Amino acid sequence: MRLRVLCALLVAGLLAVPAPASASPGFWKLTDLAAQRVQIADKVAAAKFGTPSPIDDPVREQQILDSVAAKAPGLGLSPSGVVRFFRDQIEANKVVQRGLYAKWTEHPGTRPPERPDLGTEVRPVIDRLNTGLLAELAATGDARARRSCDVRLAVTVRLVDARRSLDRLHSVALGESVRSACTHP
Repeated sequence: MRLRVLCALLVAGLLAVPAPASASPGFWKLTDLAAQRVQIADKVAAAKFGTPSPIDDPVREQQILDSVAAKAPGLGLSPSGVVRFFRDQIEANKVVQRGLYAKWTEHPGTRPPERPDLGTEVRPVIDRLNTGLLAELAATGDARARRSCDVRLAVTVRLVDARRSLDRLHSVALGESVRSACTHP
């Protein structure tokens, strides 16, 4: 209950606490990168909407999961934990894509006017974000293993959400994208 009240006060701006000071700097960066990855889903959806390209792309998803799993040991991370975290990233991205598809289908006037190129415009951004997320997973390993991780991460999610002014769809996706970040028993 106290966490909900604290989060509500922080998000409402009633507690004057600078965002990074109220959350672990590592959690702040990790969560902000996850938010950016959730937001890039808009461009992924815009690139795919109205084309034969499906939202689910098992080949690309597996490439991402294989890539992060291969990099994990070199960063002192568990490949299975990294795969779990990035699977959440991918699923959160698909939540946004499905939500936008529904919106654009119901309200065609809200469709994006341009179709970005996945290969040259979008995937390089996703790859850069994935690299940053891996680095932050490594940097926050000790904090993510603490019992306080869930609370600290929840507060940081709300702060990043408010700072980025996410709508409901992206806010829900952000929460989903970091749900397996904490590794405590």
